[in-house]
Amino acid sequence: MLHFENVSSGYGGIPIVRDVTLDVRAGEVLAIVGRNGVGKTTFVDTVAGLLHASTGRIFFDGREITTHSASARARLGLGYVPQGRGNFTRLTVEENLRMGELVGGDPDNVDFEQVYRWFPILKQRRRQRAGTLSGGEQQMLAVGRALVGNPKLLVLDEPSEGIQPSIVQDIAQIICDQNEETGLTVLLVEQNIDLVFLAADRCVVMDKGTIATWLEPEVLCDPVVVRQHLAI
Repeated sequence: MLHFENVSSGYGGIPIVRDVTLDVRAGEVLAIVGRNGVGKTTFVDTVAGLLHASTGRIFFDGREITTHSASARARLGLGYVPQGRGNFTRLTVEENLRMGELVGGDPDNVDFEQVYRWFPILKQRRRQRAGTLSGGEQQMLAVGRALVGNPKLLVLDEPSEGIQPSIVQDIAQIICDQNEETGLTVLLVEQNIDLVFLAADRCVVMDKGTIATWLEPEVLCDPVVVRQHLAI
């Protein structure tokens, strides 16, 4: 579904992601773990098109997207939930969800009621401004906005950050359900080991902007491994 071939990217000519080659298989949940500051967010921003690769090539669903804009990638079916959620705080819940119509490029194939079934509280809040929601509700909205357009690939950057454990479990369950029922491919950047263990098929450890190693999710239950790779 996604192929990175010797990709580097960064800011102001300074490389953060360095010569990364990585495949995300269609229908899998791949987690990227690692300490803070190792380049995980830079990597997923490069996936989404918010940063362009300085070297290398990127392929999505069989076509090269190295020079595609973020909006063009969204229309091809790449949904992105950034760290910090990226909601439009002055728009209502429903207006935010309508922004998700851009994902996949098919506004006739959106299903708001499905999102409301996943997150019933959003239906109750649908006319409320997003900026007035709790942190957990805002994260639900961000995930719902990305899913409403039926993306082929969902990219999540730290979805558990700052929200209560019960909502983390809800999000993990929706990821797993969509992966099993629709074959949704998921790229998950996460520090919450419980979420990684629940949802991921494979794990990549990133260090200093490169892929350091691969781990099976169950290995992350070993506290020695966690301390080694995440400094927790």
